[in-house]
Amino acid sequence: MKKLSLILVLLASFSFGQRVSFLYEVKYRLNSQMPDKFNTNMMILDFLDKNSIFRERIDRNSDSLKMNNGSPMLPSGFENQFYIKKELSTHKVSKIITNGSFNYLLPIEESLEWLISTEKKKIGIYNSQKATVNYGGRQWTAWFTNDIPINDGPYVFNGLPGLIIAITDNKNDYTFNLVRVKKISNLFDARIKTINIDWNKYEQLARSYYQNPNAEMEQKIRNAKRVIMQDAQGNVIDFDIRQMNRDQQEDIKRNNNPIELNHKIDYN
Repeated sequence: MKKLSLILVLLASFSFGQRVSFLYEVKYRLNSQMPDKFNTNMMILDFLDKNSIFRERIDRNSDSLKMNNGSPMLPSGFENQFYIKKELSTHKVSKIITNGSFNYLLPIEESLEWLISTEKKKIGIYNSQKATVNYGGRQWTAWFTNDIPINDGPYVFNGLPGLIIAITDNKNDYTFNLVRVKKISNLFDARIKTINIDWNKYEQLARSYYQNPNAEMEQKIRNAKRVIMQDAQGNVIDFDIRQMNRDQQEDIKRNNNPIELNHKIDYN
């Protein structure tokens, strides 16, 4: 495992119940038919007084811009989004799905029944212990540490007597590894206006998006008097939105190995 980087303070100097940020390196395989092709992203768990947000670093930067009156770039589509909010005091976990100008709040009600092993090992500077759990149609193996007394972890994972510093599923499709710890000043919780959905509604929205991935763009084109598309050099290029839709549909079908495998959608 990659050696954990350290900030230049002792762990004892952290006020773990206050404001702490954990940076994870996440490797994930979106196409199960291509076993050697992985995406690698840096994702952040911000923890503040029993509340936390886990998201991709680019999402955190976008939220920070939005709270400071900037113009964040929001993702499109419903597949492969990692934005998770937790209220540990009430055991409430929710997934935020952003599509265009809408934020959908999807409650995660699947319980995590951890089995804690006696197996222990050193990961970087941390003394860690093994635990296993089933979630999302996958079997997961986690390593948590009592050295950081926060019962949280990456994505939806929480509830162990210490921070989860590494976790992977049995197919090795998704791997989360802690690489850095630092203090923060704010959760940057910018996505508070949400529309509540359940997994059935999630599938309906995802299928609707698949049928026309560029619906909002088409509407803007219809409302515009004139549309000119240019490449990076300023040259006018042909624009075929139907071909763009077909390309995106193929991309959705190809990259269809979601972390919640039990909610995988068959796009046929």
